Amino acid sequence: MTRIAKKDDSAEVRRVTWVGLGWNVALSVGKFLAGYFGGSQALIADAIHSASDFITDIAIIVGARFWNSPPDAKHPYGHRRFETLISVGIGLAVCAVGLGLGYNAVVALINGEQSHPEWIAAIMAAVSIIVKEALFRYTRAKGRAIRSEAVEANAWHHRSDAYSSIPVLIAVLFGILCPTLWFADSVGAIIVSVFILHSGFEIAWPGIHRVADEGASAEVAQKLKDIALACPNVISIHGFRTRYVGSDLHVDLHVVVPADMTLLAAHDLAEEVERRMIEAGENVVDALVHIDPYDERKVK
Repeated sequence: MTRIAKKDDSAEVRRVTWVGLGWNVALSVGKFLAGYFGGSQALIADAIHSASDFITDIAIIVGARFWNSPPDAKHPYGHRRFETLISVGIGLAVCAVGLGLGYNAVVALINGEQSHPEWIAAIMAAVSIIVKEALFRYTRAKGRAIRSEAVEANAWHHRSDAYSSIPVLIAVLFGILCPTLWFADSVGAIIVSVFILHSGFEIAWPGIHRVADEGASAEVAQKLKDIALACPNVISIHGFRTRYVGSDLHVDLHVVVPADMTLLAAHDLAEEVERRMIEAGENVVDALVHIDPYDERKVK
């Protein structure tokens, strides 16, 4: 078995997340003030959405210390599962925000609450779209570079905020240009909540599968099988299994080799299979190769 030491990326994770946290503070305060003074319920709802990012940002900053902890007696596979749990938590938090905002908007619509937004609300919504899209691209690039599913989940949270600001901008513009459409702002808030719910589901669902020991995709699994079969003296493979622990991929398989191979040669071959899999670029950090001697009787 070959296991590589996972690079501690907690410093980079915290640095990226602190950048997002700072912008989230500025945007949530700015949108709330612009929504309050500009008379836009939709923008206030969007401000609350941005404020919910505080929770996820802090969860990542704190959680990065845990999931980068090395394996120990109680956690022999490491602590990367914390990363998955935080990703699921981010998704569920986003869903909760979407439900709350949607409920408030529906109640306002039923009660006939009128709002007449001002231009300051439209300007702030436009600024939010630009900033959050930039944050999404920056955070996603960093998350992919360090292979952190929690950071990538947070990036999509930024994208959901950017998307949610689009209907806000449209609703505010309708409210400004067509004052008779008093319900436009509330409808915009409802649309925002739908976007948020969809985003939360997209973030949480993959993490839920990872918690249930999801394996590699068919494409990745086939790539790793082909790598094993390409090694000299490998006749066939079977019992191939993979599972994710956080963003790390663990692999185990049985390799059939010529029966007359020496123990040392078979051991070296197993090491070679493991090395090639770890170097395949699929974030394999743990490979367990079991050697089986070729037996004609079993083939028949």
